[in-house]
Amino acid sequence: MSDAPSDSLTESHWQDWLDWAVEQGLTPPDDPEFEPARRRVWEASEYVAISAARHPADLAELIASGDLARTYGAGDLAARLDARLEGAEDETALHKALRLLRRREMMRIIWRDIAGLAPLEETLEDLSELADVCIRGALDRLYPWTCAELGTPRDASGRPLHLLVLAMGKLGARELNLSSDIDLILAFAQPGTIEGGRRPLSHEQFFVRLGQRLVQALANKTVDGFVFRVDTRLRPFGEVGPLAMSFQAMEDYYQSQAREWERYAMIKARPVAGDPDDIEQLMSMLRPFVYRRYLDFGAFESLRELKRLIAKELYRRGMDANIKLGPGGIREIEFIGQAFQLVRGGRDPELQVRPIRTVLALLAQRELMPAEAVAQLDAAYVFLRLVENRLQAHRDQQTHRLPDDGPGQLRLARSMGYADWASFAVDLNAHRHLVQEQFDAVFALPATETEVEDAPLSAVWHGDRDPAHELELLERAGFADPEGVRTRVQQFRESCVRKGLSTRGHERLGLIMPHVLCVAAGCAHPDPALERVLRVMEAIVRRSAYLAMLAEHPLILTHLIQLSSLSPWFADQIGRHPLLLDELLDPRRLYAPLRRESLEAELDALLAHVDAEDLEQQMERLHQFAQGNQLRVAAADLTATISLMVVSDYLTEIAEVAVRRVLDLSHAHLVARHGRPTAIEGEDSGFLILGYGKLGGIELGYGSDLDLVFLHGSDSVNAMTDGPKEISNEQFYARLGQRIIHMMTTRTPSGQLYEVDMRLRPDGAKGMLVRSLKSFEHYQNENAWTWEHQALVRARPVAGDPGLAARFGAIRRAILCRARDPDQLRREVREMRARMRENLDKSGEGRFDLKQGAGGIADIEFMVQYTVLRWAADHPALTDWTDNVRLLDTLARLDLLPGHCAQDLTEAYKSLRAAYHRSALREQPKTVADDALRPERERVRALWQELMDD
Repeated sequence: MSDAPSDSLTESHWQDWLDWAVEQGLTPPDDPEFEPARRRVWEASEYVAISAARHPADLAELIASGDLARTYGAGDLAARLDARLEGAEDETALHKALRLLRRREMMRIIWRDIAGLAPLEETLEDLSELADVCIRGALDRLYPWTCAELGTPRDASGRPLHLLVLAMGKLGARELNLSSDIDLILAFAQPGTIEGGRRPLSHEQFFVRLGQRLVQALANKTVDGFVFRVDTRLRPFGEVGPLAMSFQAMEDYYQSQAREWERYAMIKARPVAGDPDDIEQLMSMLRPFVYRRYLDFGAFESLRELKRLIAKELYRRGMDANIKLGPGGIREIEFIGQAFQLVRGGRDPELQVRPIRTVLALLAQRELMPAEAVAQLDAAYVFLRLVENRLQAHRDQQTHRLPDDGPGQLRLARSMGYADWASFAVDLNAHRHLVQEQFDAVFALPATETEVEDAPLSAVWHGDRDPAHELELLERAGFADPEGVRTRVQQFRESCVRKGLSTRGHERLGLIMPHVLCVAAGCAHPDPALERVLRVMEAIVRRSAYLAMLAEHPLILTHLIQLSSLSPWFADQIGRHPLLLDELLDPRRLYAPLRRESLEAELDALLAHVDAEDLEQQMERLHQFAQGNQLRVAAADLTATISLMVVSDYLTEIAEVAVRRVLDLSHAHLVARHGRPTAIEGEDSGFLILGYGKLGGIELGYGSDLDLVFLHGSDSVNAMTDGPKEISNEQFYARLGQRIIHMMTTRTPSGQLYEVDMRLRPDGAKGMLVRSLKSFEHYQNENAWTWEHQALVRARPVAGDPGLAARFGAIRRAILCRARDPDQLRREVREMRARMRENLDKSGEGRFDLKQGAGGIADIEFMVQYTVLRWAADHPALTDWTDNVRLLDTLARLDLLPGHCAQDLTEAYKSLRAAYHRSALREQPKTVADDALRPERERVRALWQELMDD
């Protein structure tokens, strides 16, 4: 930038300072960078030029201290204020000290900003820190003075109560600009009455008086100016509400009377003064008001409306040149970030942050917006905030309006590093255009809103035409029973009226339902597809957030209808747990289930901000984790993105990750209370969870329960835990098992994690819930039935101590590798299978039981278990695996089954399991018609006769 001459008036102010300096025997620094910087500052900021001329000692001290050239450290500003306040004995002295500090620091901050010595982040941070220390410094004096005058407010226990100050807006986010007012909300912990003063006084009266003094200390104009303009209108009830309110009164307000825009405002709320315990209480109370636990897409609609009102007001007042509120301005960037925060912040606590640039970075990191778009928004934000500061630095005025006069435009352009207004305007307009483009993309009206009038089945939903015409539309669309569909839609519409749906709810349904009818009509079987989705709609219709989500994202409806048409299980899961609608938002995630490492990371994120003692929230997040990931597997399965065998792998990994986390949480809870068990076998917890059955065999299906067995590594009945509330190891592990079962099986509003079956433990249902590994080994060696050894074939550690897991593996191998009498073994296995078929086989009346029928899945499993127990003594490799397919592969490799027996059993097993699996997704009985899968079943029966019958 060339050094064009500065305005002669501002240069005369510099000459005034030089004349004063000569009188004081001072000279400007001989640093060659000082004068160019000074000229830039004087040209851009008439406020600094005049302040230096009127208060020359301030600039001299800034130069001498070196503060113009250095970045402040933590606590520097607070220390400076403390020094100024050291002799302040009354409010007059307090006011003067605050204003003198503000004048000095504003000169420094503006100098460093315009001279290019401080990046934007430093400028905003210094301004915010200045406001913080002034608020706290003022309160530190005003509170004891007010107590001395009126008495001290105390809670029921006698603890003194202090004023809590919430900074809102830019101060709340520590993004204060050069001439911003500060938005404050004042609160106190408890109502009550002050005794011992000159007269009884309510806590509210005390804190209102203290709040008034605080506002006056900051905002009153004196001969020394002011500190900060203060705006308290964001408080409950606005200007007509009390200046300070109790926490209870605030909670009542925000729960019942707060307006939608107050949620947006509260995103930035940051406590700057108050008792730490009170602060935690208030913020915990406010958090649910701001951040809903579901994805709240009503935020887009509300922010869209708020922006519309702002734009209307700006147009009326002719303020398109406003870089904060105008098109492509700072507020639009903030709205983009706030929309995603309000929608997702309840589910993603990391989004519960205040600075907008941090929010933008998270949007890119989570792929909620394209990284390039976020980079453009961030660059525009930095540029526009710099422009805002340069506008306000000129005369320390709170303005956001671009100048319309030539000198003003040139001054602004040069302060931003441009030679002229034209070159500056090119970049300014480019940034604003990009911001407006991104804002319009994020807040665009949903496709349903723009297309609904053209939807061919819109008339069917609205029911405003001739019934015959509606039936003709439905028949033409492909519905098999137009009359039944029309009646069902009419019933749903009338039920919405009976449920007292709001006007906005009916409007949203008017956008959603024509789309539902059209997409359902395009399914292979439109009638059941529509019925399943209507059941989902009935479950969510009174929950405005979900209607808003569907209205904003019609693609969710498309996925829901198409997947529900393939599986009633899918629709029922959504209907029972509407939170799962969130999973349909991103097709990249929906059809790409996560593997173990990613599952662990997702669960880490879900539980990261849950209190260690909040059992209910832990269970809720675990349910959310398991249900969401099972739904993704189903979506990928239904669309044939993954194969059957991989489906079971995915479902098994979800269960394992959940079980391991339940164990970790339960163990940590008990250790915190009782310490760790002592004198145990193992490397870590001394506790092991075994998976049997489908979990052990890595063959879980949808809705499978978990067969679990709990073991521990403590053998001494006298061993105790090492905590202050010691208990015996036996008690510790029994309680650990009970807590695990509780967390796994307790039904909460979001459902149940898993059904758990513990009957395969030693001695079955009458046995101890948790047994020692040594006791387990003894039982397996001395008391176990053959069927229990069959079950052991499919048993494996799924969570717990790695040392115990290795020891269990050795015990299992030794048991399975026992030499056995082949004839006796065959007879016992055959007899057990016969008893099972007699009790459980549901074949008959033209249907075949896929699992228990003769030639079904159980026959294959029993044959595999028999061959493992028969041959493991000679071929220990048979104990390496627990799943049927790899066991059959091993049997084939070892040539232990005749001919193509292993291959035939494998193919039959896959076919039968696929049918069983599909029945689960269709919520049908696990049976097929008698003529289905007949070749596979006959081959299994023939192999059973060859292998198992005499």
